[in-house]
Amino acid sequence: MKQVLTASSPLLLGILFLMIGNGLQGTLLGVRAELEGFSTTEVSFVMSGYFLGFLGGSRIAPDLIRRVGHVRVFAALASFISAALILFPVIANPWVWMALRVVIGFCFSGVYVTAESWLNNAASNETRGKTLSAYLLVQLAGLVIAQAILSRGDPSGFVLFVIPSVLVSISFAPILLSITPTPPFETSKPMTFRRLYEASPLGIVGMFLMGGVFSAQMSMAAVYATQADFDLAKISAFVAAIFIGGAVFQLPVGYFSDRIDRRVVILFVAAMGATACFAGFALAPGYRVALLIGFIAGGAANPLYSLLIAHTNDHLETDEMASASGAMMFVNGLGSVTGPLLAGWFMSRVGPPGYFLFQGLLMASVTLYAVWRTTRRASIAVEDTSHYVAVMPSTSPVGSEVAQEVAIEMAEAEAEADAATEAETDRTAAQ
Repeated sequence: MKQVLTASSPLLLGILFLMIGNGLQGTLLGVRAELEGFSTTEVSFVMSGYFLGFLGGSRIAPDLIRRVGHVRVFAALASFISAALILFPVIANPWVWMALRVVIGFCFSGVYVTAESWLNNAASNETRGKTLSAYLLVQLAGLVIAQAILSRGDPSGFVLFVIPSVLVSISFAPILLSITPTPPFETSKPMTFRRLYEASPLGIVGMFLMGGVFSAQMSMAAVYATQADFDLAKISAFVAAIFIGGAVFQLPVGYFSDRIDRRVVILFVAAMGATACFAGFALAPGYRVALLIGFIAGGAANPLYSLLIAHTNDHLETDEMASASGAMMFVNGLGSVTGPLLAGWFMSRVGPPGYFLFQGLLMASVTLYAVWRTTRRASIAVEDTSHYVAVMPSTSPVGSEVAQEVAIEMAEAEAEADAATEAETDRTAAQ
């Protein structure tokens, strides 16, 4: 891991700055919107703008990179993000904010594609898995650090908008000034949705539903905490707890995922998240209980993204996995656009606890659908399943394909090891 961190440190540093900037603006806008007097419905439209832009960017950014190259795309999009962040406190209008969020989502999608391309190019086959792990840790660290910065600032002022603008502006310096060459850029043609559904109905349905859960968690958490009368430090801690839960639960979920029927793991993790969220709705909890519920809900949502990808891979040929990642990400993106809107609708009808009710209903739906799917198809032998590879729902198509490459490489290495063991056994028997 030390070798990986040393080789990729400029790239990872730039990504860290990006994630701090992105995490800070997402939470800050939720708090500032309440201070500006926006209605819950207006805030939900503002927050959904990011995911709409991100969805569009994931389709368009690869073409931009092919036309003008990584460097120009990265610099241009980062500049647009930096400018948009400065405009939020200048024009306090929900529809202007929504438009700016669309721009930011689009640009961040392109920036992630560029940064992840460089990161993948810097990794070898031997280090790609560790590089992906380091990338995941840096992403989560950036999001958590962002909450710590927010807790020490004044959301009613201008400075907290300047900080993410500056961080995004300087994020491409360590990347562009590194000695890493500009990578070739290729992405796989996405698989058709029909083929994906035929391969794994649970995978595609679960991806859509979990897109709504993750986007609601990421964008409406600060709105919920503000309406629940938490102070700024508690709001920051609540949002951070969601991301920390997502990091902590990855390892145990991945461990069980590679050892028992993945549908069982999916329904158990989804049921755990649903139970926590329904408790949050029923109890209308205070700060400490809300912190625990956020930790558990985040701990369920993040690993479920990786679980659903791994489950889908179990029903695909190796050469189909990369193309499936693009389609899976697009389905998740469609769900993400609806997440803040529906969460805001629930909150406007039943109050702040509607934030938890919405997530609970979606995760309960995943649980019930997973139970039903276990009755429709026989389980796959554990030794024939693909490997679980942790990946963030906010990753780009490139990052998703890198994760698929890691899963493929792990499967091939395991197959080679099994073949070598079998050959050694045959030689021993022959003697």
